[in-house]
Amino acid sequence: MKKIESFTIDHTRLKRGVYVSRRDAVGDSMVTTFDLRMKEPNNEPALSSAAAHTLEHIGATFLRNHAAFSSRIVYFGPMGCLTGFYLLVSGNTDSKTIAPLIQELFKYTSEFEGTVPGASPVECGNYMLMDLLSARLEALKYYNEVLDGIGEENLVYPA
Repeated sequence: MKKIESFTIDHTRLKRGVYVSRRDAVGDSMVTTFDLRMKEPNNEPALSSAAAHTLEHIGATFLRNHAAFSSRIVYFGPMGCLTGFYLLVSGNTDSKTIAPLIQELFKYTSEFEGTVPGASPVECGNYMLMDLLSARLEALKYYNEVLDGIGEENLVYPA
């Protein structure tokens, strides 16, 4: 089988950041997939399942209700390796353009209080797998250490 694009990125050189993972033509439209890399691969612990699940619920709800971007959000969810998230957005967009939205998302998540959206047995198939405190701490770490003042080295995959 042909190797998929995400496996061609050298994860030993990959830093935390906001990267364009791929662009796909879908009919007459384009979908941009972003790699929101919260953890340095193989050099720091991955997100816990409960923190990732909580981040997914808060993040998806925030993005699908965002005044400027809600109509362009296709998908937001965790990577299988639990080192970050994939965000799919309609249109041909770059990392520098999407970075302010990601900053807003993770700032919001780091300060989130109250009931996690969709965290009930009626709304979620594993509603008890939630950890709001860990999700907030992970969001704050990513915001403070990567997103706030993000530079080119965290916006373009290493060559």
